[in-house]
Amino acid sequence: MSSGKTHGISWFMDSKFYRTYLLPGFVFQSVVIAGGYGTGRELIEFFLQYGPIGGLLGMFLVTTVMWAVVMAASYEFARVFQQYEYRGFFKKLLGPFWVVYEVCYVLLLFLVLAVVGAAAGAILRDTFGIPYLIGVTVMLAGVGLLAYLGSEAIEIYMSWWSFLLYTVYIAFVVFGLAKLGPIISSHLATGEIKPGWALSGFKYAFYNLGCIPAVLFALRDIETRREAVISGIMSSIITIIPAFFFYLVVLSGYPDILKAEVPAYEALTKVGSVLLLAAYEIVLFGTLIETGTGFIHAVNERLAAALKERGRELTQAHRGLIALGMVLLSIAMSRFGLIGLIAKGYGTISWGFFAAHVVPLLTIGLVMIARAGKKQETAN
Repeated sequence: MSSGKTHGISWFMDSKFYRTYLLPGFVFQSVVIAGGYGTGRELIEFFLQYGPIGGLLGMFLVTTVMWAVVMAASYEFARVFQQYEYRGFFKKLLGPFWVVYEVCYVLLLFLVLAVVGAAAGAILRDTFGIPYLIGVTVMLAGVGLLAYLGSEAIEIYMSWWSFLLYTVYIAFVVFGLAKLGPIISSHLATGEIKPGWALSGFKYAFYNLGCIPAVLFALRDIETRREAVISGIMSSIITIIPAFFFYLVVLSGYPDILKAEVPAYEALTKVGSVLLLAAYEIVLFGTLIETGTGFIHAVNERLAAALKERGRELTQAHRGLIALGMVLLSIAMSRFGLIGLIAKGYGTISWGFFAAHVVPLLTIGLVMIARAGKKQETAN
């Protein structure tokens, strides 16, 4: 029976539907979640500090819509021009100015690796009493290993871990709402909205859109514009749902929780389930590995494509060495601490992605897509 179920799940994950509409979303979620809301600190920095209702407005009216629009356009651009790594994608979109995007991406890569490293250290320290530096090192070693193993191993890990993540999140929300529901409702009933929620929602959307290069390798099964648009919208929904559920539970600690380094830990402690706390922290730790892996893999794919143009190959050993070098630099950066990295680093880098990705894609990019479509119609 067990093998039959496993075979059924494996068949579904190999299906056209899964690989077209769900896999890109799971990959995007896997890369976003640890640097985007896994610890809860990001939800506070970009949403909850603007009031319980202000945070929800920023999350749904701004971030979700912006993600859906930009991902749908990005997926279609990648499909039309057959560009499945970020160097080729942005060379096509920006021409000689594509280097501007790469600078932003590399800066975000090291920032995210530092954030997830700091988060891993804080999680293992607060939950299991393991020294901070050991937590950082173990997490980043996992990132290096997955990056070394390559695309197939990454797809499998991200898919299965996303299912596990959703299971634990559902349990987290069910227990959290059951115990903290009245407190959460009372905070929502205040209707508190503080100025700045819209701009903050945009900033959150922009810096997380820097994760799109990590998704490009998973878009090869998209064959039509309709599939690209639906897949882009699905990616936004798949990624924002856990954030919303998590936001509700974290909201129970408002306003004191605004100062917490790892709000997830504070919220789970209030729920009172030791088993759920341990399960969540383990799943989050694995998700931190996903995020770091996604960013480094995108760099490896970009280098592989560049070397292929010159008749050379990026070997598995090269992939591992590149990952190791990035990981070592990130361990040093992680010592700046989680709150400072998120508050100062993410807010600043978001404008770089707005200028180098969002604006050109939704202007020049859409024109290029339309012209390519007309050429194809004329040829047919």
